[in-house]
Amino acid sequence: MERRKGRRLVVFPLPLQGHISPMLQLAGILHSKGFSITIIHTNFNSPNPSHYPNFTFHSIPDGLSESEIEASASDIVLLLKLLNAKCVEPFSDCLVKLLSDASEDPISCLISDAIFYFTRAVADTLKLPRIVLRTGGVSSFLAFAAFPLLRERGYLPIQDSQLEKPVEELPPLKVKDLPVINTDDPNAFYEVVAGLVNETKASSGVIWNSYEDLEHSALVTLRQEFPIPIFPIGPFHKYSSPSSSSSLLTQDQSSISWLDKQAPKSVIYASFGSIAGLNEAEFLEIAWGLANSKQPFLWVVRPGLVLRGSEWLEPLPSGFLETLNGRGHIIKWAPQQDVLAHPAVGAFWTHNGWNSTLESICEEVPMICMPCFSDQKVNSKYVSDVWKVGLQLESGVKREEIERTIRRLMVEKEGEDIRDRISELKEKANLCLQQGGTSRKSLDSLVTHISKLESFTFKSHSQPSRTRPV
Repeated sequence: MERRKGRRLVVFPLPLQGHISPMLQLAGILHSKGFSITIIHTNFNSPNPSHYPNFTFHSIPDGLSESEIEASASDIVLLLKLLNAKCVEPFSDCLVKLLSDASEDPISCLISDAIFYFTRAVADTLKLPRIVLRTGGVSSFLAFAAFPLLRERGYLPIQDSQLEKPVEELPPLKVKDLPVINTDDPNAFYEVVAGLVNETKASSGVIWNSYEDLEHSALVTLRQEFPIPIFPIGPFHKYSSPSSSSSLLTQDQSSISWLDKQAPKSVIYASFGSIAGLNEAEFLEIAWGLANSKQPFLWVVRPGLVLRGSEWLEPLPSGFLETLNGRGHIIKWAPQQDVLAHPAVGAFWTHNGWNSTLESICEEVPMICMPCFSDQKVNSKYVSDVWKVGLQLESGVKREEIERTIRRLMVEKEGEDIRDRISELKEKANLCLQQGGTSRKSLDSLVTHISKLESFTFKSHSQPSRTRPV
């Protein structure tokens, strides 16, 4: 579809893999609806513009020093706080230049990742409407929104003695399921969560990579508590076949040729995302749990997955790979959507990031849940206890527990019941994307909403103040 004059969007993704992918998917969806797309991105973890010839890219300096990047690798809260502080001026400068370019179409609105909460002040200063994308699920967002209440009632900060205590205000969560992140500065974490929630509530609307039949109850609550337009238009990745990859790491295509040689629904696919880290003991328990399960497995071991010194497979005992007799295939990064869609894959051992959780549901692949931090804990609880399409490793990362859980999912009757339920969720995801489906209707509403937002014409305003938004 040709772009229509005056329908230009500026998009600003958070520079983490789990945020870049859905934002670029959303940009593709809106481009197919006739909008022209301009991407502002940081130098840190920048996407490859050559993969997206239909978009215009503008890079901004993020101000992160090498030492700050190194420190934030083990403290994601530090990274989020630094980005929200250091990107203000370069982002504002870039946006002013885009708005003042008379050769381009006027900008309808800014679509920012919700965690880039500083963008609200910048957009307000420039009188530019701001819609946010929340890349996680609605259920986990409601848990973040409840943080002031949870702190007031003593659930936070989490005490080890209360891990199994139900959070009565947020059923079915227990204290251990709350979306917390280990950090050297807990107050900074609360500040980031407050910024996320409060500046989302102050936006011109919020877009969700979710769908009504999956999170209906949470969406009802959200609409009661957040009096702004809400657009659940997901699953994003199912709108069209991906024509390009937003992966920051090189995908190993050998995984597909290896899967081609395996029996249907026999393979355990294990991947724990782009950020999570394991200690060496956990890594070895996972290795032996997979090996002892006697099931074929495809295991993604991201370089740096094992903390403190190990680069890749060094912790594996001598001769381990040879004992597998080809039953295991270990790679550094996988084309995950293609892997999950492969008929040989029968289970997904996952950290339960929201993208991975949605992709697993959409490909009808039951999950083994091993959440690490933040919203992953809420997602895992919903997978195992609400939707009942996966099993949690309840007793930690122990090889015997891993073997037992794999057997429950891949061999026993319990696994058959789980497959039936996830098949139903997949069908609902497919229906919501069809003409007249809930996500399609929500997308139409989003397009109408954006079109009604006042297109910004730079000449119609006085020169924006050069004072930095606070």
